[in-house]
Formats: sequence, structure tokens, C-alpha cells
Amino acid sequence: MSLLRLSNVTREIGTFVILDAINAAIAVGERVGIVGPNGAGKTTLLRIAAGVDEPDRGEVQRRRALSTGLLAQEAHFDEAFASAPDLRTAVRRGAVAVEAMEAELRALEEAHAAGTPAYADLAARFAAVDGWTLDQRVDEALSGLGFTPDEIARSPEELSGGQQTRAALARLLVADPDLLLLDEPTNHLDLSAIEWLEQAVRRRRGALLVASHDRAFLDATVTRVWELRERRLAPFRGDYSAYARQREERDARLRRDAEVRELEIAKEQALVQTYRSQRKHGKMHEHEARLARLDRITVPREGPALRLDRALGSPPPRSGEVVLRMEDIVVGHPGGPDVARAVRLEAARGERIGIVGPNGAGKTTLLRVIAGELPLRDGRLAFGANVQLGYLAQVRTNPLVGETIIDALLGAIPMTAGEARGYLARFLFRGDDVFKEIRALSGGERSRLELAMLGIMPANLLLLDEPTNHLDIPAREALEAFMRETPATLLVVSHDRRLLEKTCDRLWVVDGARVAPFDGGYRAWRAAAGEGWRIEEAYAREEARFHGRTRPAGGEAARRRGSRSPLPVPVPDPPPALATSRPAPRQPKLSKDSYRRQKTLIDDDLTRLGLRKSHLELALLDPSIAANFVELRRVTSELADVDQALGAAEEAWLLLEERAP
Repeated sequence: MSLLRLSNVTREIGTFVILDAINAAIAVGERVGIVGPNGAGKTTLLRIAAGVDEPDRGEVQRRRALSTGLLAQEAHFDEAFASAPDLRTAVRRGAVAVEAMEAELRALEEAHAAGTPAYADLAARFAAVDGWTLDQRVDEALSGLGFTPDEIARSPEELSGGQQTRAALARLLVADPDLLLLDEPTNHLDLSAIEWLEQAVRRRRGALLVASHDRAFLDATVTRVWELRERRLAPFRGDYSAYARQREERDARLRRDAEVRELEIAKEQALVQTYRSQRKHGKMHEHEARLARLDRITVPREGPALRLDRALGSPPPRSGEVVLRMEDIVVGHPGGPDVARAVRLEAARGERIGIVGPNGAGKTTLLRVIAGELPLRDGRLAFGANVQLGYLAQVRTNPLVGETIIDALLGAIPMTAGEARGYLARFLFRGDDVFKEIRALSGGERSRLELAMLGIMPANLLLLDEPTNHLDIPAREALEAFMRETPATLLVVSHDRRLLEKTCDRLWVVDGARVAPFDGGYRAWRAAAGEGWRIEEAYAREEARFHGRTRPAGGEAARRRGSRSPLPVPVPDPPPALATSRPAPRQPKLSKDSYRRQKTLIDDDLTRLGLRKSHLELALLDPSIAANFVELRRVTSELADVDQALGAAEEAWLLLEERAP
């Protein structure tokens, strides 16, 4: 029996057709995923199914008394939710009918009518909707979606946008409607919350209609797929992986059939012309009738594909074998508490490392420290030779140069307008799209522009923070192909499990204020976690492996008093100052090979820090920075750090010369 049926549903905006003659139905208990590129009409279809919007033509039939619940990409709350004293109460209010039955039961109990038939009937209906477990379901939803006890006790109005969207999802799961409609539900969820949500929707008895770009989530939850392509809907059986295979087979079959049909049409056209020239009109009319019965087969067109292969600018230099090494580091925000610490982390040339962990654990903070946006609070961070950074931030607060897309590209690298348009076309900015104002770009367009800007930079170490945000499935697959093929070293923060599975060889796990390496991909880590792998034990093993003992008391305070640069120099530590005024003993001479290696490292650091100092000094002359107090303070602070690091490098060079062979 169908809960919902769409018959010839058409939706238009002006002269633009979004959905054209859509026919589909959802049965009781079915779980259906909607896929398609950005702008295909997935959100529009969900809103029509929920009754929020009406079609311009066609009919939407719903079962009588059907209850629906829609999770939009951006949560919008009613007054009952927003006025709740705390988040738990607000989520519980989602089960309006259950709360009403509960209140009625209590009223009957207070009236001493607990033994009446009316009470027994109401109690049976209350049990049928799992009313007795309502509080348990509320707690499970809030905990499963990653809310802390402190957040649960807060008012809904005090939550951030991402937290409010998670709260709206918890409320819908507690309400348990007959038809649950979800629009990108895995946005704002970490890996643990996504896995909990998968289990929650599989346990539901009600139907599900979900639009998502998360392929792993679709594989785990749906049993049918609706594909929106060229304003039409095509149904497929199975999960996302089954859909992808069926679609490829269908398109290949249609292409073969279309080629055969074109040959048949060409043959009949040739025969018609032959019999016309021979004035055999009977035969000619016979083949004209055959030709009229041969309809051309339409093959669905593939949308324009995102291309991330490098073609502009000079290639990055080859980095050293060890690209990055961090020892005994502590990261955090200036003025705030320590966020995470690690014993030793290392990235070799060409490695693809995923950084995983719950929301708020410190993944982005760690990446920002490596990028030089935040100072290292403690420890040592060193880059190898010829390392050039490229950083794609999750929160893109820095304004791009220029008013339009093409202005931003021309401001980043010198090239002709024709070269710029050709390059931007690979990122799906075609024709007049290149003249779109940057401030008016959608989330997906902004992400594609950021990837385009990153692609022209000669970087051999790419720091990617949630690179798949706002990207549709074809764009994600193009990004995965680029990440697998690039020779650059990658550090990737992502909640996209399919991307992590396909691209990352190793992981850095961030949780519980600790960072520990895991030698294996995402699936191996989840399997190990299921068998008892814990970050506390992994971190303790790292400490035992590299230190073999605990740190001496006062060591951390002494290190914090020492000068540290956001881009520390990989040079030998200077000898400690002596307590007396006696001259330090002469250091032994180095071997030629050791001297050459250390001199190369120090020379590279002197060059890099000198260039960075020049860039910062030029930035101070920029009127836009001089007029922005926050940006001016950041630049001057970094310049002071670079000056200090440059002095340390020069001192190390002098010490090294004393030990020259």
C-alpha cells in the first residue's frame, strides 16, 4: 500500500522547469534515497512530498492521516521548540501525540479511573506507539547525535546552527512519523553520529525518503534509489552501490541500442534515396513507412564533469622524503585551554593521511597549526626540504581577491583571460558564470572555486579540511580521483567515509585531547575499534616507544617559556645555558655527511623564513590590512614569530660552522 504517490508532478520557476512529469510512489516501510547533481531538484521534490510546496501541474496523493516530518538543510523551529527551557524538553516535545496521550493517562490516574476500559484502551494505544520508552528514546537520540550533557541542559536558542540542525533531527526521530523526509542529514554530524543515525533509521518501522551525497550512508540505509537527471526521475532497486552498477549498465545498453538504431535509420534512408532515384515508388513508400516507425533512442546525457588535473602554473618542487614531523606537540587556540597533544606524528612524501575524530576534538585546530594559522603551544613542528603548503579551510573566512570569479583567479596568478576561462570551465564555471559575484555564490560554487584556486598553487603538501562540503557526488568522485593520482602529500580532515576509504592509507585519530597515528585505512580502523582499539592505549604505546619514561617535572613549563614559531625550524637544539659563567666545552667536529645534511636544512630554513618575512612586510603596506585591526595584529604577530625563528636559524648556522669538519 502506498503512503505517497506522485503523478505527473511538474515544478517550474518562471520558464525554467525543475521537475518534469515525475511519477513515483513510496510504500509502507520503504527506504528511498534521492540522488542527483546539485540543482537537480532533490530539495524541491522533498518539499513537495512533505506538502510544504505544491506542484505547478500533476497530483500528490497521500494516505489519509499520514504523518510526515521534514528535516531541511537549515533548521527552522516553531515556537514550542524555541521556547523550551532546555534541549531535552524541546526534543521531547517533538512527540506531540505521545505527550498528549501521556497527559490524558495521568489525568485518568488522578481521577482514580485507572481501572476503567477507557484507561485500558488508552494505555494499549500508548504502548503501541512506544510511549513508555519516550524518555529513553529522547536520551538515545541526543547522545547518539553527539550532544554533551552541558549542551542538553542549554536552551535551543543558544545552540549554533549546526547544533540546531542536529537537534531538529533528534526531534524528528523521537516523533517517529509515518514518512520521514531528510535533506542532507549527515551535514554537521561526525563519524560516530552518522553511524548511529544509520542504525536508527534502519530500526524504524516507518518509511524514509532521503536526499544525500553521502554514498556510504545511502549504502547503509536505503533499499531503493530515485535518480533525478535532466528533470526526470528514474527508479532503481537496491542501495547506492547497486544503483551505480545498474545505471552504468543501463547507460551502456542504451548507447549500444542507440548506435544500432542509428545504423538502421541510415540504412532505411539510403534505401529510400536509392528507390527514389530508380523511380520505384512502391518500394520507396514501403521503406519510408519503416523509417517512420524507427524512433531514435535518447541516451541520457552526462552532466559536465569536474576536472581537477593540474594544467596551469609551474609544478611544485619535489619535497624531501620526510615532509612533516611533529614531536611532543600541544595545540589549542590562543588564550584557551589545550585542545590536543601528540607524542610523534610524521608524514612521508606522497602519503595520504586522513585525520578523523568526533566534532570538537581538535582536527581543524591541528590542521590550522600545521598551516601556520595558529601558533604551536608546545613541542616541535618541522617541515622537510622544499615543502610548499596548500590549505583548503573548512570555514572560508578569508575574502577572495576581486569581485567576480574570474577576477579572483587573475588576482592569484598571472594569465590571460582566455586561459582563465578555460581553466575555470574545468570547474564547471562556463560562459557568463565566470562573471558571477563571489559574494553571491552558493556553497557548492564557493567550494569549486576554492578547489580551483588550490589547484593553481605549486603545493606539494595539501591540507584539506572537509573538502567535500557542498559538493555533489560527481564532484566528490572527481576529487577522489585527483587525490589518488596527485604526487602531493595529503592531510585530509573529512567525515566522508567513502573518500577516506578510497584515498587514505593511514589515519591520525583525534579524540580525548590526544592524537595517535593508526597504520591502516578507515575500514581497518573501524574494525580495530570494534575489537577493542582505544586511543588511550595507542597514545600510551607511542609515549613508551619514543620516550620510554615520563617527562621530568617542570619540563612543560620550561618549554613554554622558550620561543616557538608557528613554522619551527628543523635545526639541532642549541646547548643548554650553564648555571655558572664557565665557558661551554668545545663541541666535537661533525662528519662531512652530517655537516652537509644539517647545513642544507638550515640554508633551506633561512631561505624560506626570509621569503616569508618579505611577504609579511609587504602585507603591512597593504591599505586593506592596515585598516583592519584584527588582520593587522595577526600579520604583526606572525612577523614577530618569523623574526624570532630567523634569529634562531642564524644562531644555529653559526653553531654549525663552529663544528665544520
